[in-house]
Amino acid sequence: MLHAMPELGPLLASGRDADIFAYGPGLVVRRSRLGHSMEREAKVMQYVAARGFPAPRVEDVRAGGTELIMERIDGATMLDVLFRRPWTLRRNAARLATLHKRLHEIAAPGWLESFLGGNACIVHLDLHPLNVILSPNGPVLLDWTNARAGAAGAEDREDSRVSLVHERDGIEELVLAAEAATRTSAPHESSRVCTASFALGSSSTSRRMSLPLVTLMMVCPDSG
Repeated sequence: MLHAMPELGPLLASGRDADIFAYGPGLVVRRSRLGHSMEREAKVMQYVAARGFPAPRVEDVRAGGTELIMERIDGATMLDVLFRRPWTLRRNAARLATLHKRLHEIAAPGWLESFLGGNACIVHLDLHPLNVILSPNGPVLLDWTNARAGAAGAEDREDSRVSLVHERDGIEELVLAAEAATRTSAPHESSRVCTASFALGSSSTSRRMSLPLVTLMMVCPDSG
């Protein structure tokens, strides 16, 4: 007996390329507005999830790859939590460092494209607080579009360029800054989270990304 597919629910979120809609109990549909296939992204998510990494479960890919049906992850983004509770910076920095470390322990499959000639592990290349949902079961990493095979150090350099900008009444305002090179607590001593303020409006990355909080945040290797 054939079962009818659930009706598309309300719009939950929109990103640079896709919209996310509710889709039946415990599921969402991510639909590309530009007709891009998400088959490769779904394959990466299935690969890391099978190795214990916290990524949404993939249910199906359809419409020529332009619709990805996956597990609905409830919770706030880490960015939202940092904005509302900035005193949780150290705790969430440790969570980011742990996600980096766990991901870099997964060997890259041979079918995944290389980033900067590396192939040792999987690098996400977009691992920042806006892409981490703090679910009741722990942090879950979203948006695997840019994932590649690479070296862990390459991802640290790439993600360190992420800057987050908040605009209020047309004026970019610094709402969160900290001393650079703040070391996280054990067991994350192999990494540190660096945060620093900078000349507002000077970051081309922040203007391109149009994200809602001023902070330069990066997970970088310990220089010893």
